[in-house]
Amino acid sequence: SSSSSSSSSSITSSGVAMTKDDGLTEEERQTKLDKALKAMTAFSNKYIEQTETKYCTDKSVAAVVIKGLAEHKVTLGAPLCPCRFYDDKEKEVKDGYWNCPCVPMRERKECHCMLFLTDDNAFAGDETKISVDEVIKLSGGASQD
Repeated sequence: SSSSSSSSSSITSSGVAMTKDDGLTEEERQTKLDKALKAMTAFSNKYIEQTETKYCTDKSVAAVVIKGLAEHKVTLGAPLCPCRFYDDKEKEVKDGYWNCPCVPMRERKECHCMLFLTDDNAFAGDETKISVDEVIKLSGGASQD
């Protein structure tokens, strides 16, 4: 499969700097994303257990956040919180403050994304597990970023 992919320059058409997944074929990128999605789902389930938190009653909230974390793991090399706006994502990744689990979550169990909810949160459900299939289904299918 020798498809010509000359789309990876140092600046993309939208003016965005190169990311870690530049130069990958669509197939390679999808493989990395699938792997990251499995890893972030497993991490989330384990972290929920460790912190005694719960997923939202609407599991699509968790699914979309997990998918965002997986995408950042592929494009940035770290699971940067997908629920915030950053002027410079690369700098934020290096700083580490907003890499999941972020400092507010580690210090105070405050998850801005509503991925990890404490029992006193009105949106906390009973669920402490989510499957990769649920993440894919509830987040709108496989990523086509």
